[in-house]
Amino acid sequence: MSDPLARERAHLADSRAALRAMREDVEALDIKDVTANWVNAAVLGRQIEERIKALADLSHTPLFFGRLDYLHTIQEGQRPLPEAADSALYIGRRHVHDAGGDPMVIDWRAPVSQPFYRASKKDPQDVGLRRRFGYTGGDLTAYEDEHLSDPAELEQTSKLLQAEIERPRVGPMRDIVATIQPEQDEIVRSGLAGSVCVQGGPGTGKTAVGLHRVAYLLYAHRERLARTGTLVIGPNRSFLHYIEQVLPALGELEVQQSTVDDLVAHVEVRGTDEAATAVVKGDARMAEVLRRAVRSHVTLPTEPLVVVRGSRRWRVPAYELEEIVRELLDRDIRYGAARDALPQRIAHTVLVRMEQAGEAPDDRVQDAVARNAAVKAAVKTLWPPVDPAKLVLRLLSDADFLAEHAAGILTDDEQKLLLWAKPARSVKSAKWSAADAVLIDEAKDLVERTHSLGHVVIDEAQDLSPMQYRAVGRRCTTGSATILGDLAQGTTPWATGSWAQALGHLGKPEAVVEELTAGFRVPREVIAYASRLLPHMSPGLAAVESVRENPGSLSIRHREPQELDTAVVAACLEALEREGSIGLIAADARIAPLAEALTGAGLAYLSPGEETTAESRLTLVPASLAKGLEYDYVVLDDPAAVVDGEPDERTGLRRLYVALTRAVSGLTVVHSSPLPEQLDA
Repeated sequence: MSDPLARERAHLADSRAALRAMREDVEALDIKDVTANWVNAAVLGRQIEERIKALADLSHTPLFFGRLDYLHTIQEGQRPLPEAADSALYIGRRHVHDAGGDPMVIDWRAPVSQPFYRASKKDPQDVGLRRRFGYTGGDLTAYEDEHLSDPAELEQTSKLLQAEIERPRVGPMRDIVATIQPEQDEIVRSGLAGSVCVQGGPGTGKTAVGLHRVAYLLYAHRERLARTGTLVIGPNRSFLHYIEQVLPALGELEVQQSTVDDLVAHVEVRGTDEAATAVVKGDARMAEVLRRAVRSHVTLPTEPLVVVRGSRRWRVPAYELEEIVRELLDRDIRYGAARDALPQRIAHTVLVRMEQAGEAPDDRVQDAVARNAAVKAAVKTLWPPVDPAKLVLRLLSDADFLAEHAAGILTDDEQKLLLWAKPARSVKSAKWSAADAVLIDEAKDLVERTHSLGHVVIDEAQDLSPMQYRAVGRRCTTGSATILGDLAQGTTPWATGSWAQALGHLGKPEAVVEELTAGFRVPREVIAYASRLLPHMSPGLAAVESVRENPGSLSIRHREPQELDTAVVAACLEALEREGSIGLIAADARIAPLAEALTGAGLAYLSPGEETTAESRLTLVPASLAKGLEYDYVVLDDPAAVVDGEPDERTGLRRLYVALTRAVSGLTVVHSSPLPEQLDA
């Protein structure tokens, strides 16, 4: 077959047939004679179901997106790769082999695939040819070659790579496995043992890098992470819905997703806090206040303990009981673990007396003594159980109790901010806030250890409070973390000031901080416009350098106040004439009038979290929910209103910066109020 494109299409067809055969082989497995009992059968059956799902052939998702021709024979693991197809290795989202077991598509995460992302003219890594494929739907329609070992061929920007980055966005977020850049690949493939913090401005791909890092770690450490678990934490459920298809598209179906609020949902959140109150509740000093409050329940003994067994009475004097209690306090172990240890320590003391009296007690006797009514009564008095929610309820309701445990930690004014104006009668009746739930989670961990996972990814991490960082850190004390964020996009009153502070609160001070500054999503003209705000809200942060030239991608339109809604609707209609998704972003207070204007014009619109389709491409987005989302075209309503909707100017400018940088192809700003002076400079 002389036509290269025809040969590649034939390989694609053969690979799809091979994948289909792999799936049919799994579906045909008969496990009736290989399982010892129904439990084994259920487990194995579930594993087979997951394997079948993982082998699904998604018709509109390319099975492979690249090809490498090495100059010399290479090996995948210990197995020589075949020299068929001109010694070509096809790189794709998953491994596919033929009936003889020879690979037809190599998983992008395999070591042998790494040069597809990192090889260059300066460092060809033994690659003679790198070929990229272009697809329309699921059909292979083009290819593009780079001869890395040919000094006569100049370094060039891949047009197919550029086209893939700029491909219209409809539906949920998609993977970037075909477009990962060398600096991104280094982060993706960094080891499981260490934690990584990625500082990246808008459009640098930090979210995608974090998700692809999860996929890589699951490939490289599957058994370990299958035991310990992985978790992706996002800022809100709309964001999680937007990214939820990325990992399944890469063949990973078992990764949990959550928000911080979901992690700490020990009580029903029905209330809100003023910003100043939320800042104090989120301060790391609250951890010590809670520790003191928990430990305050321990009472030193004043009376001896007498244990009756049969006809004998065994007396433990108060000073010995005090020594046991103080020793447990000094060990600073969790309150619940110490409470569980106390009866055994008391029982051991009694056993020593029995042995001194000539008896020969064994472990069963010690356990019986630990369960003795007198011992249980003493433990209840000395080390009573603590309910975390009731503890926090008391701290927020009882001024004296709070003052006792916040002395020297919180000021009087800060304590006043914490106290409820009208104390709740019970845990159920309390109008808990999101910050209260985090305090309860901290108290719960002081009583009983929180389960730790193997790896946790935190996106939009710059918006977490110190106490929220601690809550996340508890979920990966024995594992590692990938922290993703942009200090310039911190829009909460408690937003972190530096990654060093954040990593300290997370319990990962040794994490490596990597910075992504090359922008692949936002056009250069748009990011340059938004970057005017950086010196005024995040001085010292490097501006994103976009690699995308897109002249005419920015339009600024001024209208009179009475014409604003009509002009915004007109801009949306204009955007809808183009291909791709459209986001209308506005200050939260402007959402209702704009919704009415869109409805009056006969324009249907979606809310954040609802999936865009070819028929429904317009989403009305409150500025408070825009973070992490992206649209081909963005219409931004009245920037001044976005700034004014926040409690302070810095937060308002950061909120505006987020809104300005959601566009992939074009941004239209429509305003009636004067633009913020920092933007209009």
